Amino acid sequence: MLAAPAWAQSEDVAVPAQAAADVVDTAAAAGPAPEQIHVVAQRPGPGLWKVSKGEHVLWVFGMYGPVPKDMQWRSHEVENVIRNSQEYLSAPSASANPGFFKSITLLPSLIGVRKNPDGATLRDVMPAEDYARWSTLKAKYLPENDDVERERPIFAAQVLSNAARKQAGLIDSHVLRKQVVELVKKAKLKETSSTFELPMDNARAVLKNFKKSTLGDAACLARTMATLEQDIEAASQRANAWAKGDLDAMRKLDFTTREEACFGALMNSAAFDAEPEFKNMKARAEAMWIASAERALEANASTFAMLRVDEIFDPKGVIAALAAKGYTVEQPD
Repeated sequence: MLAAPAWAQSEDVAVPAQAAADVVDTAAAAGPAPEQIHVVAQRPGPGLWKVSKGEHVLWVFGMYGPVPKDMQWRSHEVENVIRNSQEYLSAPSASANPGFFKSITLLPSLIGVRKNPDGATLRDVMPAEDYARWSTLKAKYLPENDDVERERPIFAAQVLSNAARKQAGLIDSHVLRKQVVELVKKAKLKETSSTFELPMDNARAVLKNFKKSTLGDAACLARTMATLEQDIEAASQRANAWAKGDLDAMRKLDFTTREEACFGALMNSAAFDAEPEFKNMKARAEAMWIASAERALEANASTFAMLRVDEIFDPKGVIAALAAKGYTVEQPD
């Protein structure tokens, strides 16, 4: 609750077409017969977007998840770009860090923050048809988790999605992102954060309002359930498209609908009416990232950044904003 989602899920001076990835997938994709994905060396790989101003270049690596648990990714070309860059831009994000002692005082307020107000259960807050679907999926993916019945739909959606991915042998992209960040640290690049620090002066009141507010987040769980098994079944194909740098296939993926239903329900709730900074945190973090990118393009011959591919494709996202400002944006070949 106190840590907002990072955008770049999000989340090299080689020519993008030469970026290569070695991917060996030995994990189960979906169903009893695991699909084997093998992307051999010298394939285009996930590719790099090139944002430039004259001779100065910002290389943007697009991350995607979920991926098979045992997928191994490595790219000598990406490592080369990082090694020859002067700066790394971390993904736009928002966080709230009230400090250790303040955190201790907030612990009583945090108790029950995931629960529905007034002891309501999912049966009470969901349409009957949606609850029937929930019951079927819960029996399949969460047979021993009865506590989830008392959680708000937005948190139940997260628990369900995580359980389904784990059962299918899938993980989020954070493992791959960690590998890239380790390359950045090894190269000792200057790291520039675009993290918007949320105000915490009124944190106890915000949490109190959140616990008693109705989020209207049943649509989040409904959307998660509607696409869950379809998404799980398609995960291997999507991972393969990402690894091969198949932009056409990636553009066809439905990235935003579920996030909008879930994150929108959270941020547009009455709980944050008295704290407009919470509602504007995504825009504020993205504005910080764009400003950092412009400074980097002015100062560095080469800069490296990492964003989720859905953010790169977003017509209202940070890459589109740089293009609107007159920077040259080239997608991978």
